[in-house]
Amino acid sequence: MINTLKATTLESKLPLLAVEHGCIISKDADITVAFEVGLPELFTVTSQEYEAMHAAWCKAIKVLPHFSVVHKQDWFMAENYKPELQKDDLSFLDRSFERHFNERPYLAHKCYLFLTKTTKERMRQQSNFSTLCRGRITPKELNHEMVVKFMESVEQFERIINDTGYIKLRRLSDDEIVGTETTSGIIERYM
Repeated sequence: MINTLKATTLESKLPLLAVEHGCIISKDADITVAFEVGLPELFTVTSQEYEAMHAAWCKAIKVLPHFSVVHKQDWFMAENYKPELQKDDLSFLDRSFERHFNERPYLAHKCYLFLTKTTKERMRQQSNFSTLCRGRITPKELNHEMVVKFMESVEQFERIINDTGYIKLRRLSDDEIVGTETTSGIIERYM
């Protein structure tokens, strides 16, 4: 039997080009900045505080330039509870609580926010349109000035959200995005 399928690598199919300075750069020249989001505990915020958070999100999104994409992603992973029995200042009830929940499964929650700057061309793009038809690799609108403006607006976005006091954005480093020899990054965990 003759194998007619052509082998290919995951790297050739993955739309990511590089990760530099905390930014994910795609093969279509989109720039993405990744944040880890710290949200308030469920049922601990009043309706006025929810309104303030909503207003902050609206204000922050208006700061971003045209053709930006905001993507908030929640990850829920099943984990087992690990007790902290080594602490010396635990009371009888605290120690009993830790032993009671030892190794019990629960859902751990992580929240990520991705801000992507794309171009007018790319927003209109259809899935059957490739870079081979375009005649050039990078879009016309991609230049140093556009990247600097986007990064400034991202910093302003982060400041507005962090100033609420309810939501905390922490920008992910290159190692947290790609990973290291010992830990997996967000891209590897996504796969």
